[in-house]
Amino acid sequence: MTHSPGGPAHIAVDAMGGDLGPAEVVAAVKLTLAGSDGDFAPDPITLVGDEAVLHPLLTHAGLARNGRVNVLHASEVITMDDKPLVAWKRKRDSSMARAIEQLKTGHAAAVVSCGNTGALMAGGTLRLRLIEGVDRAALAAVIPREGGHFILIDVGANPEATAEHLLHNAILGSHYARVVLGVTRPRVGLLTIGTEEGKGNALTAAAHGLLKRAGHGHVLNYAGPTEGFQVFTDHCDVAVCDGFTGNLLLKSWESLAHFFKGTLKRELKANPLRFAGSVLSLGAFDALKRRINPDRYSGAPLLGLCGNILKAHGSSNRHAIHAAIRSASAIVKADMLRHIAADVARANTLIAQTPAVPSAAGR
Repeated sequence: MTHSPGGPAHIAVDAMGGDLGPAEVVAAVKLTLAGSDGDFAPDPITLVGDEAVLHPLLTHAGLARNGRVNVLHASEVITMDDKPLVAWKRKRDSSMARAIEQLKTGHAAAVVSCGNTGALMAGGTLRLRLIEGVDRAALAAVIPREGGHFILIDVGANPEATAEHLLHNAILGSHYARVVLGVTRPRVGLLTIGTEEGKGNALTAAAHGLLKRAGHGHVLNYAGPTEGFQVFTDHCDVAVCDGFTGNLLLKSWESLAHFFKGTLKRELKANPLRFAGSVLSLGAFDALKRRINPDRYSGAPLLGLCGNILKAHGSSNRHAIHAAIRSASAIVKADMLRHIAADVARANTLIAQTPAVPSAAGR
């Protein structure tokens, strides 16, 4: 059973799985409930975890009597060291398992967790059905680029993909871009090693053919093959790839961002003249920091399931968890799952009825 858009849109938050502990999760909830603005009204939040730990934290945060927060007790925690399938068999009363059960039964509209990624993916796949017509779930991430941000999908859920999986990833990523980036007609690029017809491997050649047909059928706004150096320019809003490639790109970008941040800091402090110049340029540095701040769009949704699950980094602080809760709320309010299901059905019908056009690689 999935949540009905007309019912109460509770967000279930796994309070126990993150590296920084439940106190940081409670602080994130306080930020969320205090952050109402013109386009955002916080949904009720269910904190899932050890009530003996959570109740004192809620009291300290001034949320003990807040009617928009409640606690669902769970006596166990799936740790980062637990093997995913083993954890699901042995820790049935874990905070992660109880949160996903809330989603399955319709008592929650979305789940947010900083816990074990493999366990969250396994639990979501085991306990929730896939959207009809979707064969595999995919993880999406929001990454900064020139003039804005883009969606990278898949970033690790499905390392070995077929062309049909990449087509579905494009649809999943497009709808996510509409919700979190506010792009009305997202441009979809297929990540490959060249923009010429036939460049790439058998997977990208086949996927290119399917994406072209979906583009001609107005299911997608397909911008064509996209090379690695183009993803950080204003070329596409959704970059589609298999989970192996996407995970490598995501972690390389994160590592490179940390490298530049550390190198710039050391170089600016190398002598007094540089340091004085950096003080004068403080506004520019602050603006850059805000642009590449991963907390702004924390939470990679596991898309393709009949339920909304967002995975935040294990080391997420209160601001990152707050952003993930906001993203979950936006996905629910947009009724994203229903729109995804409709476009997947259209795409599958289209590619079944339209004869394949041979690619240059197959000629």
